[in-house]
Amino acid sequence: MAAAADRFDVTCRDSTQPMDLAECRDALAGADVILPTLGDAFGAEAFTGAIRAKGLANFGVGYNHIDVDAARAAGLAVANTPGAVTDATADIAMTLILMTARRAGEGERLVRAGAWRGWHPTQMLGLHVTGKTVGIVGMGRIGQAVARRCRAGFGMEVLYWNRRPKPVEDARQVDSLADLCAASDVVVMAVAAAPETRHLMDAAALAAMRPHAVLVNIARGDVVDEAALIEALRAGRIGGAGLDVYEEEPHVPDALMGCENAVLLPHLGTAALEVREAMGRMALDNAIAIAEGRAPPNPV
Repeated sequence: MAAAADRFDVTCRDSTQPMDLAECRDALAGADVILPTLGDAFGAEAFTGAIRAKGLANFGVGYNHIDVDAARAAGLAVANTPGAVTDATADIAMTLILMTARRAGEGERLVRAGAWRGWHPTQMLGLHVTGKTVGIVGMGRIGQAVARRCRAGFGMEVLYWNRRPKPVEDARQVDSLADLCAASDVVVMAVAAAPETRHLMDAAALAAMRPHAVLVNIARGDVVDEAALIEALRAGRIGGAGLDVYEEEPHVPDALMGCENAVLLPHLGTAALEVREAMGRMALDNAIAIAEGRAPPNPV
């Protein structure tokens, strides 16, 4: 923020809640550059009024809250912060894989409730991760970082499904999402949010998963059909789910919170100070370039 103030006359919102449509329109009319983030309402309707801004330097790699085509049609550049978030998000994927497979969330709740009665040979048996097969949906920077961790740290076989052919060392691309789900013990959603990936993990894909398999989502909430997931968890058709994102953040359905076989985190993917600072510096570099009429270093 200090670096931004050295370069710009900065307006900082007091609220941490997403900007609504009126706020987005006001920002577009009054600022030269905007640094939006997750949930800010920069849909197509935001760009129908007066616009002074030259661009949106998004704070974050995901930008499904921005209608990029509408922004470009209105003459705005759009940039994001890839790279800075890769390792931290992959680390959260591993956290969720282990917590879900080994039932760590259930175990902690048991201890905190004072209900643990001591060790015994069949207490809370979970899925042994080492040597299993992980299927990664979306093999971009984050997907590849997850693959490296799974392969090198846990000796896992790595399969992946990508929207386009993409060779990745020591991993095997499969032809369909259904094939990936059927062959994997752990399925990790790392695909970019886009209209064509909404509810990509739907009831049919969940039905293709093995009964013991776990689903992890570190992408965006709407790439998973949340209602179908709740049904699969309640019926025991999959082993569990580890989620860092939700369809209607910050709302989490009561039915999902009631699933003991779900691990639920409050969107912690990049929640480390050095990572958020790196994201901010990258967003600021993009903002300065936009203000100076240059192409941003990280255009969408």
